[in-house]
Amino acid sequence: MRAIQFTEYGPPGVVHVAEVPAPHAGPGEIRIAVRASGVSPGEIRIRSGELRDVVPLTFPYRTGFDAAGVVDEVGAGVMGVGIGDEVFGMTHSAARGANADFAVLAAWAPKPAGWSWEEAGGAAGGVETAARVLDLLAVGAGHTVLVQGAAGGVGTVAVQLAVARGATVIGTASEHNHDFLRSLGAEPTTYGTGLVERIRALAPAGVDAVFDCAGGALPDLVAIAGDPARVVTIADVTAAAHGVHMSHGAPADDTGAAVGAADPLALHGLTIAVTLAGEGRLRVPVAAAFPLSEAAAAHELSESRHARGKIVLVN
Repeated sequence: MRAIQFTEYGPPGVVHVAEVPAPHAGPGEIRIAVRASGVSPGEIRIRSGELRDVVPLTFPYRTGFDAAGVVDEVGAGVMGVGIGDEVFGMTHSAARGANADFAVLAAWAPKPAGWSWEEAGGAAGGVETAARVLDLLAVGAGHTVLVQGAAGGVGTVAVQLAVARGATVIGTASEHNHDFLRSLGAEPTTYGTGLVERIRALAPAGVDAVFDCAGGALPDLVAIAGDPARVVTIADVTAAAHGVHMSHGAPADDTGAAVGAADPLALHGLTIAVTLAGEGRLRVPVAAAFPLSEAAAAHELSESRHARGKIVLVN
């Protein structure tokens, strides 16, 4: 089968299509014929070598964490899903490999009827990450939360999940994305110099939590929150130096729980997504869709940091 991989750190051009043996579903897993899969901003940083000390790799490294498709193998002990079902979900955090013709999923949920394959293919990583971080920050009704980098793949989902919890959301993004953020339910502002003052003007009583999806501004974000314990980042490897928690990967990275089909932590975000999508309260904005053969171009767009929403590969 075809799979996207790279065999050395470097620019987007190191990403290429390779012919590899197809994986098979083990106990507690399913395999899907992939229709669409996500391109993760975190993997852009992994590929470049920026995170080599945080996420050591064994080459060749196969990319892709979230995907959607049609079930074609069901592993031992799996119940509630059958051959031919349409699902979306995540691979094991260590295995990856979703950017391929076939992928083994460790956690999944039914594909919402109102989502396209592109939306579903790029959804799982964002909804799992957003739900996990909002839980870590204990965001709930009546709270005010700042989402730094709110127009990206995770940020757009985080805004919607926080709004669904009853929180007031302020989101940072380039000015041309401000109307888009308003459509998701957030009060937009720009990032960069003067951020602390802008947030204090928008939230005179302060903010209860800060979700950093962008990186590079932790001193300001801690000042806004008033306490580093009220800030969680998914993008800034300097987090520890600022007393901030960096959350990454699947739930096992933060809780020690095993990731698997029956694990409620692994399924938490997916279950929420299905419910909200059915109610018309969760969109998965797709910035661009590329054929699998153009994975390098997808990486290049992601690396530009100008994409609004999720970048996906389609089969």
